[in-house]
Amino acid sequence: MRFRSLIVGLAVNFGILASSATAFAEAQITLVGFGDSLMAAYNLQADEGVPARLQAELNARGHAVEIIDAGVSGDTTSGGLARLDWSIPDGVDGVILELGANDALRGLPPAKTRENLEAMIARLQQRGIAILLAGMLAPPNMGAEYETAFNAIYPDLAAKYDLALYPFFLDGVTGNADLLLGDGMHPNANGINEMVERILPVAEQFLASIKVE
Repeated sequence: MRFRSLIVGLAVNFGILASSATAFAEAQITLVGFGDSLMAAYNLQADEGVPARLQAELNARGHAVEIIDAGVSGDTTSGGLARLDWSIPDGVDGVILELGANDALRGLPPAKTRENLEAMIARLQQRGIAILLAGMLAPPNMGAEYETAFNAIYPDLAAKYDLALYPFFLDGVTGNADLLLGDGMHPNANGINEMVERILPVAEQFLASIKVE
């Protein structure tokens, strides 16, 4: 009888553990890091890029999340819009939308950048996909008028569409040679770690806002 009770107890406990594990797995959130070279681990190992490092930090804090890297070096907002539908598969819960840096570097019209980002946001929201908008700032050599028009894009769109916003994706890295590759533009591995540390609180709030069925 005592042996039988032990077996029953183990079975019950195993069932509880199995149910908990299943619930944890079902609660996993899938995100896509959708952007340009800043998302794509430019000249770094894949596990050194923002998607991998951010996922690792979130997992370490107990968040069941997977972040798929959909960064393409050199991509503009026009390129992102063109590949959006096939780059964001069904079943994705949220997107970290990081595009626009190459638009600014090329001096593309801010109105077009805004139009492209707005179209991407609309498509994602139509699919029920949450968005964390990662902002960008125009290089100061583009002039004050361009800078004013471009820099307003991200906060304006975040307010209009009620999006989570991280104002500047390269915060803490731009201008710091120790955190940049030799080109002076792209983050090195230490720069990626700094970016991840700074965006982490916003990413956690973003995860908390996502309802997984």
